[in-house]
Amino acid sequence: MSPPAKEAIRASVLKRRDAFSPDERRSKSLAISEHGFAALGAFVAGKCVAAFHPIRSEADVSLLAGMLEQSGASLALPAVIDRETIVFRAYLPGRALVPGGFGTMAPDKDAAVVDPDILLMPLSVFDAHGNRIGYGAGHYDRAIAKLIEKGRKPLLIGVAFSLQEEAMVPAEDHDVPLDGVVTETGFRWFRGPPERF
Repeated sequence: MSPPAKEAIRASVLKRRDAFSPDERRSKSLAISEHGFAALGAFVAGKCVAAFHPIRSEADVSLLAGMLEQSGASLALPAVIDRETIVFRAYLPGRALVPGGFGTMAPDKDAAVVDPDILLMPLSVFDAHGNRIGYGAGHYDRAIAKLIEKGRKPLLIGVAFSLQEEAMVPAEDHDVPLDGVVTETGFRWFRGPPERF
């Protein structure tokens, strides 16, 4: 499927997502946190989980990140270094954040750069096979490729509202599918629970 078709899918889905009221977004984000913790909480101790600071109409995963941290995970947040690159910086709850690029917030440049074991990933669209459409910049694709080059294979968990699911998402050669997705309706594994954890 051509890039313009991908852009059209993204625009249509984000328009639906943007229509949520702040109250709807809060209640659905709470449900996402509960489902995410039920699926991930048992095996995150000692793991590094990269969350994200929500922008625009994204789900707020701060509660989920806090719950996972209480279960023994360490946390990280992405920071945009340039138009091509994001890194994951260690985050301690309660620490002040600074602008992290593209409207996000991130730990400051003095925070340690870490390699996450689990990525909670924002996205615009996903399908039943774990394919996803991001926001078009490719930051996560490149970050995942760098982690894989280092011999690491992080668990990729999409975070979205259920209305962001489409019947089919175009997948390109460089796209890495999600291992699972969490929405306000529940958690779904695409490739089974991770035995390596």
